[in-house]
Amino acid sequence: MEKSFYDNLAQVSLNGDTLSVDLCKKILESSEIELLPLLNAAYQIRKKYWERDVLIHILDNVQNGFCPEDCHYCAQSKISKAIIERYPFKSYEEIMQEAEQAYKRGAFRHCLVFSGKGPNDQRIAELVKIIKDIKSKYPMEVCVSPGTISPEQAVVLKQAGLNRLNHNINTSKRHYPQICTTHTYMDRLNTIKAAKKVGLQVCSGVIIGMGEDADDIIEMALTLRNINADSIPINFFIPIEGLPLKASKVLSPDFGLRVLCLFRFLNPSADIRIAAGRELHFRNMEVMTLFPCNSLFLNGYLNAMGSSDKKTLRMIKDAGFEIKSEYNIDDLLNHKDIKTIEIDRQINTINLKGKKDLHPSCYNTEAT
Repeated sequence: MEKSFYDNLAQVSLNGDTLSVDLCKKILESSEIELLPLLNAAYQIRKKYWERDVLIHILDNVQNGFCPEDCHYCAQSKISKAIIERYPFKSYEEIMQEAEQAYKRGAFRHCLVFSGKGPNDQRIAELVKIIKDIKSKYPMEVCVSPGTISPEQAVVLKQAGLNRLNHNINTSKRHYPQICTTHTYMDRLNTIKAAKKVGLQVCSGVIIGMGEDADDIIEMALTLRNINADSIPINFFIPIEGLPLKASKVLSPDFGLRVLCLFRFLNPSADIRIAAGRELHFRNMEVMTLFPCNSLFLNGYLNAMGSSDKKTLRMIKDAGFEIKSEYNIDDLLNHKDIKTIEIDRQINTINLKGKKDLHPSCYNTEAT
């Protein structure tokens, strides 16, 4: 393709126009569209809205396991046989200590994640206190992933100062019954709409590699455009042993990068995050994900380990990007206690988080 083709891709997106479905499919599948100029076109859009900033997100599994839902991709679901650490709601003290640790590790946003279908009013009241106290102590944003919520609960969380609510669509409407049967695609959309209606930012992402096709991926990206998702975490399925869902195929770095570019073209101003599976599926091309994406997770994912803090921060710095944080990236890299545990990056090896990873405040008093 001529340079003008890639320039036009970027310009159409910057103008707020939508690419045709046929063109979207070519971006994903056509060898005539070369990867490097495609990445450069996506970067032009990322640069306009996010410049060289990378937003660091750190997850806290506030509770883990014991979920009554049957999401086939999730190690915490009721049908999963994955060997994970299961525990109920963490104590208030542990949650606050881990929020402090996240802040001191450079987090721009701290993400509190709960297993289960959704919270009752008592849980919402507990969340209100946690959100208010984190926001009063640390200059970072708070995102909560509570499951399905009612419009009334969304109002309460907004009034508490919550910045962002996460509820992923995960896949397309057509494909959804293949990955979950205990709730519907519309249940998820209704929670997103409830959050949007009260003025909460919405974080809603997808998982690539669960048997979907190109049309499904395009539908996901367009759905998130239509609901005006503020943040889009793009996960790549991690085939943890014991899950009923198996990897449909090995996802190549080339294909993964095309997916990220497509989401950037269709959601130009969104906070697009390279999420779970980046180490596993992108391998030595992982750094290239920063050109369409402007944020990532530090310290791993819900139940799977990720790269060490030092490796991830070094990747950001070496590529010429900066972190948006109260902390300088060089100070974080030079900290004597920075986490250095690595994962085996072989495609078929997955390391799960243990007690020390899921309860860091109980094992390390130094917030690094």
